Amino acid sequence: MLLHTKKRSFRILLPLLLCFFLSGCSTGGASGKTELYTPGKTSVLVPEASGEETLGGDPLLMDISNRNQGYCMALLNEEGKKAAIQIIGPDGVTYKYFLEEAGVYAVFPLTAGDGDYLILAYENVGGDQYASLFSQSITVELDNEFLPFLYPNQYVDFTEASEAVSLAAQLSADAETDLDALTGIYEYLISHLTYDNEKAENVQSNYLPDVDSTLKTGTGICFDYASLMAAMLRSLGIPTKLEIGYSASIRHAWVDVYIESVGWVEHAVEFNGDEWKLMDPTFASTGKDDPAMANYIGDGENYTVQYIR
Repeated sequence: MLLHTKKRSFRILLPLLLCFFLSGCSTGGASGKTELYTPGKTSVLVPEASGEETLGGDPLLMDISNRNQGYCMALLNEEGKKAAIQIIGPDGVTYKYFLEEAGVYAVFPLTAGDGDYLILAYENVGGDQYASLFSQSITVELDNEFLPFLYPNQYVDFTEASEAVSLAAQLSADAETDLDALTGIYEYLISHLTYDNEKAENVQSNYLPDVDSTLKTGTGICFDYASLMAAMLRSLGIPTKLEIGYSASIRHAWVDVYIESVGWVEHAVEFNGDEWKLMDPTFASTGKDDPAMANYIGDGENYTVQYIR
């Protein structure tokens, strides 16, 4: 049994780590009392590693104290070490994460909802070889179903000090509803970002987006687009899923958004007055004036989900 309980407490802002994509349109009701979008107000949730419940120790410590908030955290506490974590939720999907930076907590979302999760941790022993550190099953009962899609994590990394958060607040200053805020941010991003083809051809497998860097350079790949948009919307209390998978046969990332008057809008979060259309910030920014591209974006059957971040 590798579950430890402690009484020490410390608050952290977070780092990040790895890379990788959902479908359909459904409604969902709120549970718990997590505050969602409030006009004129940002809502940046801060992950904490309280140390009350932990797994492992050296070289990898995993804090599961706040699993019911929809996340867990991991700390690599030996310089020069590398570690890998696998999290398998009740949906049966295996999420893989890698840690290479010592002394900084990484945040991992628990996106499969309530149920039992299996956590597997490994230490790199050379090259691409890993040895098992621990294996532990934990039970998650979310305080609110939206929490995994409101907190920052390794893939959607932001803090109150992020430029992306500041810009989201500016763009939504006059927005009376979450849909107004969403529209303003979406229109800004597809007008100000351009796709980086060279980066796409050379991106590493464990690449992690930097939302402020994407904002500053105005360029990025689909993963950067989706991560930035998710960070900006989450910072306003708008639940957003970073989706990773395929567009036809091409590796791709996009977002799904929860709109309070509608529910979860998946593959279709742009409303033209008659129908909901898919919001894909990458394709929309590169082909917004191309009718063929617009039709492709509007067809949810072109998208296949692998992972939800």
